[in-house]
Amino acid sequence: MRKHYHLIGIGGTAMASLAGLLKAAGHSVTGSDENVYPPMSTLLERLGIAYSQGYRPENLPAGADIVIVGNAISRGNPELEAVLVRKLYYTSAAATIKEEFLRGRHTLAVAGTHGKTTTASLLAWILEVAGLDPSFLIGGVAENFGTSFRLVPSAHFVIEADEYDTAYFDKGPKFWHYLPDTAIVNNVEFDHADIYRDDEAYRLAFERFINLIPSNGTLVAGWGSEVARQLSARSFAPVESFGFDGDAGHPPRWSARDVRYGETATRFVITRDGEAWIEVETQLAGAFNVRNCLAAAAAAFAVGVTREEIAEALRTFKSVRRRLELRGTADDVTVIDDFAHHPTAVRETIRAARQRFPDRRLIAVFEPRSYTAQRREFQEAYVEALGLADEVVIAGLFHPERYTRETAIDPDEMTRAWRTRGLPAMSEPDPEAIARVLTRAAAEAPGDGPAGGARRSHVDRRAATLPHATPGSIVLVMSNGGFGGIHDRLLNRLRRRASGEVGS
Repeated sequence: MRKHYHLIGIGGTAMASLAGLLKAAGHSVTGSDENVYPPMSTLLERLGIAYSQGYRPENLPAGADIVIVGNAISRGNPELEAVLVRKLYYTSAAATIKEEFLRGRHTLAVAGTHGKTTTASLLAWILEVAGLDPSFLIGGVAENFGTSFRLVPSAHFVIEADEYDTAYFDKGPKFWHYLPDTAIVNNVEFDHADIYRDDEAYRLAFERFINLIPSNGTLVAGWGSEVARQLSARSFAPVESFGFDGDAGHPPRWSARDVRYGETATRFVITRDGEAWIEVETQLAGAFNVRNCLAAAAAAFAVGVTREEIAEALRTFKSVRRRLELRGTADDVTVIDDFAHHPTAVRETIRAARQRFPDRRLIAVFEPRSYTAQRREFQEAYVEALGLADEVVIAGLFHPERYTRETAIDPDEMTRAWRTRGLPAMSEPDPEAIARVLTRAAAEAPGDGPAGGARRSHVDRRAATLPHATPGSIVLVMSNGGFGGIHDRLLNRLRRRASGEVGS
């Protein structure tokens, strides 16, 4: 039956994708939000979904059947207050997904602290290549599909299973709603300190998620995560373990050997029960993406996909936007964008960039935007992770007013730690100022060592103080937000530098 859904907070990645799914299911969809920006604003425009800018009681359509309250919406929001006063029927995005799209289908749910979006996109593409024509809802744009969602009359639904909370009235994690049949738990490492009081509460969320898998389902568990290994022992469903042989005391069932990293591809042999299963290649970079490939392969095999179909899908899989995404090259400087924001994700992303570009000088530019990224207890982990780069830039806190000196990271203190190690480093809150410093001409770089030789060499640059994107450098930008359009700022200034517009 056709319904009218109104989404408060429609501009978020998950909410805009849900709006698209609901429209594809034949429903009428409206919504509201503030400060909506691409790609979600362009997605909603392309779908023809009207939404109001700002939150006001008058945004609520008189004929709306169901109001979906986004998990970023809290009490005091004027539109939500009107919903409560009028006693309109309201629910959460996760509950809607369960009832509208997952019930009655085989759900392949991809969970874990890291790797969810890429692994879910990989899994959806493997099922597509195998002719299973899956529906999906993913927290990023899978480049093979050009979208973050799809609804088709399929028995299979791939969903990125997020552990963040569901709504202001349902503080349980979203993935408790997702009816998993085949479930991947890549890893479990404390995150979302704004939602979970401690590591034990975070672990419990995953324990209960695993407890939802029926006995005729499958749990695909990352053996490189001690917590995932421990929790898998409580699964009522069969467990397919994956990882590198050295990830745990005993080898996982699915593993990789003979891994070769290159600038355009990663090649390795998938092994199963210690025996070579099939040789594959992927455009993805880094050891963590080898694990993601293993997880997707194991889950796909569990629903009947052949090894040859898996190999073909891995070979033809492109990537996910904002995951080591090449944004452009100018003046022989390559700018890469990545969504990494947890210390472990930052570390693994830098390692992957190293493996892909082993002879290039790597500049890490990090915006501490998420709640986790700004918490004092993670500061040393960020110092260590970002210190794997050759040069480091850290931006200012996204909402410094939410923290105190005792609870927030200190970018200046972190910068001093990197400089003590001999790394050119700086703390700068303004994206345009970061771009200006990084792209300055060689003549404007006092104390920055030799002007040439940005491709890695044995040149001693310990006298350097400020990072500098000289020709040959890789600039790896990491943020889970827009970061003030820094990627385009960098590329535009690099083009002007290449044309001789020094200091412009």
